[in-house]
Amino acid sequence: MAASSRSGVSRKIWALAAAIILAIAVYTAGWFYAASMLKEKTLALLGQQQRSGVTAECSDADYRGYPFRIGLFCSRVAIDDRDNGLAVTLGALRSAAQVYDPNHIVWELDGPAEVRTGQGLATSSQWQALQSSLQTTGRGVERSSTTIDGLKTTIVSTQTQQNFDVSVGRTEAHMRQNGADLDAAVTMENMDILTHGMPQVLPRFTATADVTLAGKAAMLEGRDIGTGLRNAQGEMRRLAVDLGNGQVLSLAGPFSVDDQGRISGKLKLQVEKIGAWREQLKAAMPQAASTIDTASKMLSALTGGGDSASLDLTLNRGRVLVGGFIAIGEIPPL
Repeated sequence: MAASSRSGVSRKIWALAAAIILAIAVYTAGWFYAASMLKEKTLALLGQQQRSGVTAECSDADYRGYPFRIGLFCSRVAIDDRDNGLAVTLGALRSAAQVYDPNHIVWELDGPAEVRTGQGLATSSQWQALQSSLQTTGRGVERSSTTIDGLKTTIVSTQTQQNFDVSVGRTEAHMRQNGADLDAAVTMENMDILTHGMPQVLPRFTATADVTLAGKAAMLEGRDIGTGLRNAQGEMRRLAVDLGNGQVLSLAGPFSVDDQGRISGKLKLQVEKIGAWREQLKAAMPQAASTIDTASKMLSALTGGGDSASLDLTLNRGRVLVGGFIAIGEIPPL
């Protein structure tokens, strides 16, 4: 082979090698850019909104998954919403997205979780597994799905001086932005609620909620979380407690919450298996047996003595009224 031919082949080999090295360099730069975008979007979900007075800390932040996946790992996560008096600390965070689809993020979070609010509410939670998937767009988080196994939470209220223990076998939560509104659907299976110093009112049950919160889409992006449900209004499509065997209590209708956390609205209450509910509540609260009997008889009378009932409830800043004028209780501020 002539020297000129060998020289031409060598130039082509070097050109190919240079192209490969350049492609790797460009891809690597793109990977780290995508990794930084993942960090920004993940922390936005957790509450990083400097202009809104909300900051999030990702301790020992580390990127992993090169070359085909992108993952942000933190040993600890902390959120501070100074304007609304909300402080949250969480365990280790592990997140990942495919390089070709960085807007689809999956992540896992370890407990414990500690939450304190300016309204005197403190919670401490632990779980066996928490996994979530979210879809982001240029304007933020568009939708998310989360599952939690083995959740155990202690809730302490300094306002009411009450302590609650809540355990849930499995939780599924799905949320999405619907324009400016937030659609949310939650199912909590095998749920127990215990109030310290009081007997357990309900046996293990399943709770479901399907609701739209008007103007609260920003909560999905980690913004507007400090005010929670205060100054909110929406539509409760269904809020239900199911004890099994057809023993179901459900609520539906429009509602609103003022700046003090007092709820108002017009809801439809449906109760199935009134007799079973009566015996259940009497067994848990024997001191209130006569009151429970009276209430169950009133419900049965509304349906001609049947075992199910449907009636209208009016909520007026926490006061619960039947038929718009008979007061039967009060809901504490949210």
